[in-house]
Amino acid sequence: MKLYLAPMEALTGYIFRNVYNRYFGDADRYFTPFIASRKLNSKEKNDVLPEHNQNMDVIPQILTNKSEEFCYIASRLKEYYGYEEVNLNLGCPSETVVAKNRGSGFLAVPDELNRFFEEVFSRTDVRISVKTRTGVENNENWENILKIYNDYPISELIIHPRCRKDGYGGKPNLEDFKKAVLISRHSLCYNGDINSVEDYNAITKEFPTVDKIMCGRGILMNPGLFSEIKGSRKASPETLYNFANDLYKGYKEIMSGDRNVLFKLKEFWIYFSKNFEEPDKVLKMVRKADTCIQYEVAVGRIFGI
Repeated sequence: MKLYLAPMEALTGYIFRNVYNRYFGDADRYFTPFIASRKLNSKEKNDVLPEHNQNMDVIPQILTNKSEEFCYIASRLKEYYGYEEVNLNLGCPSETVVAKNRGSGFLAVPDELNRFFEEVFSRTDVRISVKTRTGVENNENWENILKIYNDYPISELIIHPRCRKDGYGGKPNLEDFKKAVLISRHSLCYNGDINSVEDYNAITKEFPTVDKIMCGRGILMNPGLFSEIKGSRKASPETLYNFANDLYKGYKEIMSGDRNVLFKLKEFWIYFSKNFEEPDKVLKMVRKADTCIQYEVAVGRIFGI
């Protein structure tokens, strides 16, 4: 089984990936948060620099519905940074993204999506994988979307079996994933609500032929999850503390001002607080910190240091 770390905007950038890899290192592949413009900004450049991604198999993700833009970004990623594979984001459920028919919004216009694929596969010389949802408002066109995917040499199809309108609520529609197992000619990866070893076991039992799993929120909630899946014990409090502390140090090195550092960390703790018996109390302690010193004190109290 291959285990993938999902791309999560503002959360799983290269600082997180490196700290995670240092303490756990159990992801077989990492996907970057999406690149959404022809001109990579400094944040995006730093995220894909080879020196920031050593000893990791990293795949840059692209968010666009314009074939020319996709081809330009893909060629630049190959020429300047050495990437031989990119991932197309057809899963983002954000209102601002979907309103422009990007991310999962692109699924609402299958004819345009088909033309997009015709052009990018004829004009690029990198492998292209796809991360997709099953529809926008509903899954009525899911089978047709799968047929479009089947017409192209997609290197890997990562499926989050929810529609865009579902966001991250409710439960993934396993019947939709089952349909993909039956119809798709591509190598499949399952993504969605794997937050425990029990969740992992249930999916692998349901789909024994699928040999790739992607996890995002589950890893943020429990960075040791992949280790547990591979048979290791739960991460010790000391390991979790050192992991969180190195993440804090990493952000402090590249960001200016306590406010910016704390904004990033407080978002991380929305998930990471789930490691503790009283997550709401833990999260409240972190959120009350207005300075880095106060944050350090709060984390020390949380871990009893």
